[in-house]
Amino acid sequence: MSMRMRALIVTAGLAVLFLVVSAAPVRAESYISPSIGFNFGGDAGCPTVTNCEDKRLNYGVGLGRLGALFGFETEFAYAKDFFGDAPGYTSSVLTVMGNVMLAPDVGPVRPYGLVGLGIIRSHIESFPEGVFSTGNSDFGWDIGGGLFIFFGEHVGVRGDIRYFHSFEDLEIVGIPLADTNLDFGRASAAVVFKF
Repeated sequence: MSMRMRALIVTAGLAVLFLVVSAAPVRAESYISPSIGFNFGGDAGCPTVTNCEDKRLNYGVGLGRLGALFGFETEFAYAKDFFGDAPGYTSSVLTVMGNVMLAPDVGPVRPYGLVGLGIIRSHIESFPEGVFSTGNSDFGWDIGGGLFIFFGEHVGVRGDIRYFHSFEDLEIVGIPLADTNLDFGRASAAVVFKF
């Protein structure tokens, strides 16, 4: 190796070391975000986001952490009467998702996109009690995006739209683990508390 090449490598190494040592520490912020929304499309009672009189509310909470560019979130959401409301009949859908977020820190308004995996649990029961009851817990995925708007250091709001889809005919070692394919969209609004 020539003397010139060694000097170039040492100079490049020192430049990288200087950048690493002088870089500002990355500040990650945790948050909790209770939400309310409604389901639409797919298997939900509303075919579209707009022009639907039969909206089914859902409630949830997201727990996450945001860095300068990326973040992650665990989100729990519950929708009662997901498949409709009728005498002698109840239904619900529970989602538990772990999401990776692309959320660049561009100031008090922070757009984001996310994708994740988790569990989608549906439950249907008819009355009198015990005549018919079924529940499916399926692996599923979600994808979506939205916007955080912060009004200071610790409080903000957010809105997002997500699409959920359960894996169809999931098999492990030839044994089917799921035989349903549930899909729907969700629009929601939330308060965000950063700490």
